[in-house]
Amino acid sequence: MELINGVLFHATGASSAALCYTPQKKVVGWSWQTYWLAQAFICWLALPVIMAFVTIPDLILVLQEAPTAAMLTSFLLGMAYGIGGTAFGIAIRYVGFSLTYAIAVGISCVLGTLLPPLVNGTLGDVLKSNGAAYLIIGIVLGAIGIAICGLAGRNKEKDIEKDADNKSTFSLAKGLPLCLLAGVLSALYGFSLDQGQPIADVAAKYGAANFQGNVIYIFSNSGAFVTTLFYCLYLHNKEKTFAQFFTAGNNSLVKNYSMAILTGLLWYGQFFFYGLGHVRMGNYKFTSWAIHMIMLVLFSAVAGLLMKEWKNCSAITMRLLMLALLVLITAVLLLTYGNYLGGS
Repeated sequence: MELINGVLFHATGASSAALCYTPQKKVVGWSWQTYWLAQAFICWLALPVIMAFVTIPDLILVLQEAPTAAMLTSFLLGMAYGIGGTAFGIAIRYVGFSLTYAIAVGISCVLGTLLPPLVNGTLGDVLKSNGAAYLIIGIVLGAIGIAICGLAGRNKEKDIEKDADNKSTFSLAKGLPLCLLAGVLSALYGFSLDQGQPIADVAAKYGAANFQGNVIYIFSNSGAFVTTLFYCLYLHNKEKTFAQFFTAGNNSLVKNYSMAILTGLLWYGQFFFYGLGHVRMGNYKFTSWAIHMIMLVLFSAVAGLLMKEWKNCSAITMRLLMLALLVLITAVLLLTYGNYLGGS
């Protein structure tokens, strides 16, 4: 039952992640860097600290006892992720939610899942363990499903090009390199959480129980915020947009901040529930990243459908998308079953 609960928590987090950037469409009178820095402050700095104080008993003592190396490594890997997160946000403008998630998260899924056991030297043991075949097939199917999503996205571009009246900014040439960069660096976030586990272990000793992972976010997320802050400040200085934090077109300042806060809440929510799911995954905790990422692509594709990103696409494109959804669902089921066998 704990395993099922873990998967359900991952599903909740993935659905939150799939929707976290939709409020951006409602922002008026702000440049990208103004909105991005406002939401980054919420999800990468404010909420991790607040939630750690709320959920981690004796947080100050935990931080005093936590290994310095683990804190520093998690922070530095978080900084790399911040670059990927920025690339991710820009890519959405060029290739839409569904395709950005498909490519970037697809790469992150494979690298972020296999990197921890590979670096820790346990991958060989995992491959010999009970249920390992289902795990590997699930990861491979997840990558295939994500690739099919990418193919559907390519067809989507062709469909848009046929529509002479369409004024979309869709551009695979601009978006693809950003997606690739975001995918590789986003995988380091999962590795950041893995390397921060010694901090969580200290938190567990003080009674944090299933909330122990929240202490890691103080370091992984603040690292992401630092690189994001530097890039956004550079853009503000270049484009002279600092004043936007105090003004917006059509009296939209309150609305813009509300959308930024909502984005931050949704983004942080994905890993709040990720942590609750991760501790329930038994012997194969490293598969949490694959399950989370595959579900994220699945739900983001559904979100794209609901937001009518695919409304003028051909029947072939829609069939590819439906096939991708079916493969992704199968991948999640296989990963869940593999985890069940590993704990039996």
